[in-house]
Amino acid sequence: SGTNQTFWVSSPLSHQFKIDQSVSHNGVCLTVEEVIDNQHKVTAIEETLRKTTLENWEIGTEINIEQCMQMNGRLDGHIVQGHVDSTAICTQLKTLEGSWEYTFMFNEDFAHLVIEKGSISVNGTSLTCFNVTNNTFTVAIIPYTYNHTSIKQIQAGNEVNIEFDIIGKYVSRMAKVKA
Repeated sequence: SGTNQTFWVSSPLSHQFKIDQSVSHNGVCLTVEEVIDNQHKVTAIEETLRKTTLENWEIGTEINIEQCMQMNGRLDGHIVQGHVDSTAICTQLKTLEGSWEYTFMFNEDFAHLVIEKGSISVNGTSLTCFNVTNNTFTVAIIPYTYNHTSIKQIQAGNEVNIEFDIIGKYVSRMAKVKA
């Protein structure tokens, strides 16, 4: 209704979801509203649509789906909340022997949140940045990540969801408030 967008998502995980559960969809935290067999329904509001790539989804688009970590679970990667900060554009894809490198361009307003060897989420996948500039970063992808996430579908010119490291965001906020 209104400017909201409803999605029915097919996934082998859907049958495990519960109504009102938060689930990451390409890095975007969305609430499960309904579950029918291997499909679940979610709705994105205008704010979410404006800050993410959800409006670009088409029927058949492969996305990363991930349930929230249980608080008694092991933390692998970094904390990814599903609160997308911005989008970025893939400017270069290099296929190397046994790995891939993706370079992304992002809004320079966020330059203070991207650091060399720091964590970043690209479409919900926790990755490590290198070759960082004021508006670009590169990530290296191992074969397992390439084969088990939707990153393999990203081509030069494609837009992705990015979420900066929450610890870096808090440190940045505290520094601004103290200044």
